[in-house]
Amino acid sequence: MPQAGQLLRPAKRLKLAPPPRRAMLLAPPGAKRQPPAPAAGESQRRSLPIFQARGSLLSQLRSLDSAVLIGETGSGKTTQIPQYLYEAGIGCQGIIAVTQPRRVAAISLATRVSDEKKTELGKLVGYTVRFEDLTSNETRIKFLTDGMLLREAIGDPLLRKYSVVILDEAHERTIHTDVLFGVVKAALRKRKELGKLPLREAPSSQDILVFLTGQEEIEAMTKTCRDIAKHLSDGCPQMVVMPLYASLPYSQQLRVFQAAPLGYRKVILSTNVAETSITIAGIKYVVDTGMVKAKKYSPESGLEVLAVQRVSKAQAWQRTGRAGREDSGICYRLYTEDEFEKFDKMTIPEIQRCNLASVMLQLLALRIPNVLTFDFMSKPSPDAVQAAIEQLDLLGAVDRKEDQLTLTPLGRKMAAFPLEPKFSKTILLSPKFHCTEEILTIVSLLSVDSILYNPPSRRDEVQSVRKKFISSEGDHVTLLNVYRAFKNVSGNKEWCKENFVNNRNMMLVSDVRAQLRDICLKLSLPIESSRSDTGNIRRCLAHSLFMNTAELQPDGTYTTVDSHQPVAIHPSSVLFHCKPACVIYNELLHTNKCYMRDLCVVDADWLHDAAPDYFRRKLRAAKN
Repeated sequence: MPQAGQLLRPAKRLKLAPPPRRAMLLAPPGAKRQPPAPAAGESQRRSLPIFQARGSLLSQLRSLDSAVLIGETGSGKTTQIPQYLYEAGIGCQGIIAVTQPRRVAAISLATRVSDEKKTELGKLVGYTVRFEDLTSNETRIKFLTDGMLLREAIGDPLLRKYSVVILDEAHERTIHTDVLFGVVKAALRKRKELGKLPLREAPSSQDILVFLTGQEEIEAMTKTCRDIAKHLSDGCPQMVVMPLYASLPYSQQLRVFQAAPLGYRKVILSTNVAETSITIAGIKYVVDTGMVKAKKYSPESGLEVLAVQRVSKAQAWQRTGRAGREDSGICYRLYTEDEFEKFDKMTIPEIQRCNLASVMLQLLALRIPNVLTFDFMSKPSPDAVQAAIEQLDLLGAVDRKEDQLTLTPLGRKMAAFPLEPKFSKTILLSPKFHCTEEILTIVSLLSVDSILYNPPSRRDEVQSVRKKFISSEGDHVTLLNVYRAFKNVSGNKEWCKENFVNNRNMMLVSDVRAQLRDICLKLSLPIESSRSDTGNIRRCLAHSLFMNTAELQPDGTYTTVDSHQPVAIHPSSVLFHCKPACVIYNELLHTNKCYMRDLCVVDADWLHDAAPDYFRRKLRAAKN
């Protein structure tokens, strides 16, 4: 049985317990084939002599490149072994071929095995004989005459479509069978040289790491893998499926470093957090989708979008290096070599694909004589630099005098905060609206990974417990409600668990907030609370995030005010089923659509009060 994996070592003879004797996939010397019995049920399959040896037989076949099986007539070799291999996942990467010297035997055996598998002939089980082919794309067990396999080998000497080849009735020593032995041995040897062979089942101690792009994709794949894990065949190591992404509760993140129970293997589904940041012991196999979620900024449109895109060659090799950190390993890349050659050689530096407003603000705070000619290691585009300066100008952070750029007093205060300029401006404006306490909380919540944990398997339960926090005014006020409730219970871990709140991230929010509050005190900012008045909070947000505005169109869709980009409300937003006339958002995520995330309902008049010149220009541009 040449199996794709490694190719021929000397064939090993497998001895079955008496009375049937066992070894590879060849019939007994001198035995005559008996006509197949009528379709057998599961109980009849279990009554066959070979069933007693199923476990040990599969165990040995997993570890062999080729084998010889000898058993008595009627022991169930021909009909059962292909099924055992299929059920155990051995050779599941391709087709299991079973050759017969005669067409009548190939047809009748295919019919019987199809009946036993309770499937239509030509689907899972099929046959190919001269002038007749009853197979399909679904066929995984294929009976065929040795002459037909020989013909296929003329077109494909490596027999690539087959992962297991069973040469049955070898004792008859027909011409085709003798030639096939040479062909199969050559294919086995050549496939090994070319490295074209899939594995056999790996030991349970060898774990798998899969790189995916984000939480939604990981959670969906986790559910799929756990469903598969419930139906794994006998002898196949069981799976422990573990998601890994930033907003996952810390206790669940730590599970990936723990060894799987005896007889189980870990399958870790991760974002690129596992690409460089951490090393997980026991990873032998990596599956690289070749995709990653990263920010891309367009200075022309002013949009900074979180989008799924191709990794670079450097990232692909980094992911490959996660396999076998303690020993040799294997990386399965879900893209072709031609596609790989089209990847960028190196990851584009972040400074060339992000909004530079924060960078420009820091350079000006450092009193760099001319930020336009600063010696960057990887120079961003002039358009990106100009767009950043224009944003800072709109926020009131810079003065332009001839060719000189300097920070305004407001801009110098903005530079004191380790935040994006728009959030620094939000905090500095908050005393005007008497809501500094609340704005500090909201900005802190937006500065860490998500505090909300949303396991898909418990969606109804999540929605039920979240109702008490939801605000019709948007996600910012909803997050504020969650934080207030968290502080009311003094950060109780059990409360976090019951309300699907990430306790570790929430503690980090408290730390960030304390640091931001200290900066406010150093800047002598009055710190007041709006208490239950959320209107002032939303006004404050509108006055600083006015560049991230979208308006409802007559056809029920949204477009951004800045660039008239079509956008939609992200399903995770509390406003997903609402249609407010005007919203501000924190960021855009591009998947199949361009989605707004973290939204707040605002009044259009507030926006015009915040930046009248900006909105007048946009209105003129829209009319033209």
